[in-house]
Amino acid sequence: MKFAFAGIDFLGGVFEALVGAGWTPVKLFTRPCDGVYDHNEVVVARARAARIPVQMSRIQQADLDSLHAAHGRDWALVVAGYPWLIRGWRGRAGYALNIHPSPLPTGRGPYPLFRAVLDRYETWGVTAHVLAEDGFDTGDILAQDIFPLSATETHEALLAKCQMAAKRLAAGPLARELPARWKRPEPQGDGSYWARANDGDRTLDFRQDVDTILRRVRAFGTVETIARLGDQRAYVAEAQGWQEAHSYAPGAIVHRHRRHVVVAARDGFIQILRWSPLSLMEAGQTGR
Repeated sequence: MKFAFAGIDFLGGVFEALVGAGWTPVKLFTRPCDGVYDHNEVVVARARAARIPVQMSRIQQADLDSLHAAHGRDWALVVAGYPWLIRGWRGRAGYALNIHPSPLPTGRGPYPLFRAVLDRYETWGVTAHVLAEDGFDTGDILAQDIFPLSATETHEALLAKCQMAAKRLAAGPLARELPARWKRPEPQGDGSYWARANDGDRTLDFRQDVDTILRRVRAFGTVETIARLGDQRAYVAEAQGWQEAHSYAPGAIVHRHRRHVVVAARDGFIQILRWSPLSLMEAGQTGR
């Protein structure tokens, strides 16, 4: 089957899996990336190797009309990590589907992985669904890949699990069974929408217990949490901790060794191992 892909490297393995299953790419729709949190170098290189057009701007009706003129309805629009709502594909593409990193209808929204760790989900998953034109992540479900999470799940491990699950969906149910599944999708029903995480969600509160603080560190991982170290704002990529009775005020710095900083929490201590006074974005802008 021919397909146009809309996305970035986040779930770019879907592109590779479909090509590996014998599908033929005809166009890549992607978007500008910051090179820190978002990347598209791999999918762009793959598209150029396949000698297909690459479009960085938002998909417009004229783009869908052009694909329809070239291929009729004998193609699928596959979306994975694309931020803009796409309308007008019906009657122009044979299929249009989105691959979302949550077990829908739970976790609609731009990036639900952080909260999956914060809220202690025991299982998670990736969903392929019909691309809805009236909202994000609400279309009928075509296939899901569900997997377990550990009690000490990290953002990086969950991201890898989602990427691997997305590739399994693409190479299996989608590549082999899409026409049949398209005829009998499962409506989602009521669900939950999770907004994009903000700085408040990323901020460590040392008045909390050690387990809660470390879960927040794991939930954001190398995307970084934010901590106050004395009068300094710190962006934290890695920390560990332990429970221990003490008389320090939460947030007090009780020990330093080189760049490692130990901070008092409600019921123990947090040792901050990797941190910077600059966020990843700021460090990238300064050429650090």
